[in-house]
Amino acid sequence: MSEELTPENPETEETEPVKQRKNGLYPGVSDELAASMKSGWADTELHGLEPIAQAGHTADRRAALSARFPGERLVIPAGRLKTRSNDTEYAFRASTEYAYLTGDQTQDGVLVLEPKDGGHEATVYLLPRSDRENGEFWLDGQGELWVGRRHSLTEAETLLGIPAKDVRELPAALTEATGPVRNVRGHDAGIEAALTDKVTAERDEELRVFLSEARLVKDAFEIAELAKACDITARGFEDVVKVLDKAEATSERYIEGTFFLRARIEGNDIGYGSICAAGPHATTLHWVRNDGAVRSGELLLLDAGVETNDLYTADVTRTLPINGTFTPLQRKIYDAVYEAQEAGIAAVKPGAGFRDFHDAAQRVLTEKLVAWGLFGDRTVDEVLELGLQRRWTLHGTGHMLGMDVHDCAAARTESYVDGTLEPGVCLTVEPGLYFQADDLTVPKEYRGIGVRIEDDILVTEDGNRNLSDKLPRRADEVEAWMARLKG
Repeated sequence: MSEELTPENPETEETEPVKQRKNGLYPGVSDELAASMKSGWADTELHGLEPIAQAGHTADRRAALSARFPGERLVIPAGRLKTRSNDTEYAFRASTEYAYLTGDQTQDGVLVLEPKDGGHEATVYLLPRSDRENGEFWLDGQGELWVGRRHSLTEAETLLGIPAKDVRELPAALTEATGPVRNVRGHDAGIEAALTDKVTAERDEELRVFLSEARLVKDAFEIAELAKACDITARGFEDVVKVLDKAEATSERYIEGTFFLRARIEGNDIGYGSICAAGPHATTLHWVRNDGAVRSGELLLLDAGVETNDLYTADVTRTLPINGTFTPLQRKIYDAVYEAQEAGIAAVKPGAGFRDFHDAAQRVLTEKLVAWGLFGDRTVDEVLELGLQRRWTLHGTGHMLGMDVHDCAAARTESYVDGTLEPGVCLTVEPGLYFQADDLTVPKEYRGIGVRIEDDILVTEDGNRNLSDKLPRRADEVEAWMARLKG
């Protein structure tokens, strides 16, 4: 990685000279070099651009937001780079609220809806092209020579269908603004500082909650993106099966890296940290260390999802026999989870309660656990009433899915877990059974076995659609699929 001439914090005002970096190899910039770098560059403005595919949908989303908060200024930031260590940053990921309303993924971007004529006028504030006059483009750590070209404001207006202005002018404008303001917090400290005496936590939370609930029902663009994410994810799972022998020779990290390659080739990234849990690691719900051994005869619980270039993520889990064949006990536990998932998926339909699919899956798992004698003389209803099955089922059976893997997280309880399903809702159905390696209450042969099966389910007008059905679920189908992929 090359070393810039800039300081570690490259936030330089346009009127200030770009400072040099401490311990840089060059002592300074000569007047002649500075003059040379200002000239001799071709015009690279892009012409003939078309609006992005979701521009119409983002306009509809902004219109719904405008209708909910008439007469109020609304500020939705994309966020800023976050330091990983010293002068290196994490890969930028725009805030979900900003990307949902604009389709843009630019760091430092801010969407502002100004009250006007009974509605709102939207403006997206962005960093313009790097300034060549003051050397920013080649001296600043975030200049275009270092991190790549960004769109001009004119280009951005065309692509997004929103008027664009220089974001460096926004803090001062917000400081002087009057009237009610709401801001999505937690993404841009500079914007929050400019609004510190104009907003309240309660009002800002109402904005965040509204935007979370707005995503409960997906539009046509979002549904297509989620289906695409699932299709790519299925190919990533196939990639993993083909290299399980290499994973056995190395570790779970080979599985992680294999899936990540597919995510980066066909999508933007992974939607969350991949869980590549082999053997007893499968009983740890969010095992993301992925540094354990992969052994023939044990199970691999792979929970992974590709995020598309428009930031919609799949969330799929399959539990696979590493050698391609379930043992009788592994299959018994797997089949129990499969039956529970079947019951859960069947309960996903318009008019059903969100909790219905969870209750259906939990009942099947409890019936199995009772039949296996793990609760003594207690009945299924007694176990469910006391929640005793949770020792081995552990988690809820699903969650909303979209731009965030746990989408709509700020929605009100009455709109989410106590709500009613309707067409356009997308959720996961993911029951599991987990017998910890040190659990002395179960037979020894159960210990260290974890099984989860997860699919992404879209509520349709007449029932549901499994978006991730390209991956087999039934035990015999899983074995046949793995045999075919392994050749």
